[in-house]
Amino acid sequence: MSIAHSVAVILRKHVGLEVECIDRMYLNLYVPRLQYGSGVGHFLREHRGYPVASSVLMAPISRAFVAAIEAFVRRQRIPLIVFAKGQRKDDVAAQYRAWFRRPEGVYLVGKAQEKISVFRTRKRRDPISGRCSPELFRSTAMVNQYYFYGVDRHFGPFFLKFSSYFPYSARLCLNGHEYAKCQLARAGVSYVGLDNGFQSCADPERLQAICDGLSAQKIEAFARKWLARLPRPFSAADEAAGYRYDVSILQAEFSLTQVLRRQDTGHVLFEEIIRENLDLGRPDRVQLIFDRRVRRGAPGPFRTRVITYGVSPSLHVDYKHSTIKQYHKEGRALRTETTINNGRDFAIGKRLHNLPAWREVGFQANRRLLSVESLSHDCTIGEAAFHRVVRPVVVGGQRASALSFADPRAQALLQLLPLFRLLPDGFQNRDLRPHLATLLGQDPSTIRSGTMTYHLRRLRLHGLIERKPGTHRYEVTNDGLRAALFISRVHARLLRPGLTAVMHGPDAGDKTLARHFERLDKAIDRYIAGTRLAA
Repeated sequence: MSIAHSVAVILRKHVGLEVECIDRMYLNLYVPRLQYGSGVGHFLREHRGYPVASSVLMAPISRAFVAAIEAFVRRQRIPLIVFAKGQRKDDVAAQYRAWFRRPEGVYLVGKAQEKISVFRTRKRRDPISGRCSPELFRSTAMVNQYYFYGVDRHFGPFFLKFSSYFPYSARLCLNGHEYAKCQLARAGVSYVGLDNGFQSCADPERLQAICDGLSAQKIEAFARKWLARLPRPFSAADEAAGYRYDVSILQAEFSLTQVLRRQDTGHVLFEEIIRENLDLGRPDRVQLIFDRRVRRGAPGPFRTRVITYGVSPSLHVDYKHSTIKQYHKEGRALRTETTINNGRDFAIGKRLHNLPAWREVGFQANRRLLSVESLSHDCTIGEAAFHRVVRPVVVGGQRASALSFADPRAQALLQLLPLFRLLPDGFQNRDLRPHLATLLGQDPSTIRSGTMTYHLRRLRLHGLIERKPGTHRYEVTNDGLRAALFISRVHARLLRPGLTAVMHGPDAGDKTLARHFERLDKAIDRYIAGTRLAA
């Protein structure tokens, strides 16, 4: 039985189950009024009634908090362990979880020293009076962190990490797939799980509805529930005065799992994906610049990588603090997941109520990547469409010159378009210039802004890009993506290597084509000699 080698065909015909779900979420639990020095000073002086604001006053609160944790552990008969340096905490917790039989509760508390941001005190001299007074400032220190590992009847396994030092920030880690498994079990819907996902489900529509229903309100209610059950550093009076924990998103993973009916199909699929997308936009490079203007001080890198763990490769597309990762999961499914570490990369706030906007960016990124991969392997183009690109066009009385197949600038522009396709906000003139210069081997300063405007106008009139209404930003059209992938890959994979083999004869790297051309050349010589025509 033959296996379809087209990415688009495999995804269309060989996927038995498709699930879009929030995967791992890492939440920040913090007291907003205690995140800056003046707020801490107000807490100590005005709320707690101390005459001065000093970090010395934080020690009794920390000791009381640690004592409350130790009393909680003794009362609940929970193991308290110290994690060794370099030890994988999740692996240790998994061993204890295997012995836990209750439907809900904390089964392990672990302690580890970690460097965090803290408040310290220094002397500040008044420039007028000359008197010294204490001043709070941000610093770092190695502080004990307490990891509470537990199971929730609605959300499944989770952990909540508390800092034992002021301002006592916490981290909560949960998993959307585990939440969905709990909901299916409560509804009596049978399923077969993967390590972190689903292999099959008796009611796929119900499963997707559960995943879609994991809202910010449910997550916040879950966080509040366990904040109330676990020891807290702040008293009821503190909370009544407004010193109450808020919730923001530190990291969120948005996954698309496509379970394939046959394991061999999955291997073929992922091999094709890696092979076809190593040269996305830059055929001669494995690490690619992810086309987005990098301002001074902006974090990086911007690239595409293939990373192999053991014998399993995975495709990674990095963009600022975010990564799109794609891999073959447990030999059964294609997993595409976007991890967002900072919503501000996409002009989205970090507060938990922004989760719908995070979801939209994450799930759309997964779909866009799959769309590019499918198009890159299904890039068909007709003669008329080819001529629309490589010949001059007139649109609305405006004439645009041809994007000639042999023109290095035209090829460079076409190679860049697939990369811009992945950007949620499109691109503009200044985004294109440095990467076009790199492909052409020029200094970006030598390419004028007017030249870039000319190139953008050509691409727009040829229908390869379109302007976003009311802005000076552009998006790559579907036809533009197909044309760019087809023409640039024919040029890079067929024309250049083929001519290299032909022109260099049998000494070229791939001798097959050269040998056939040598035979053709000799056959023509024999034909000429046979007809007694002068060469």
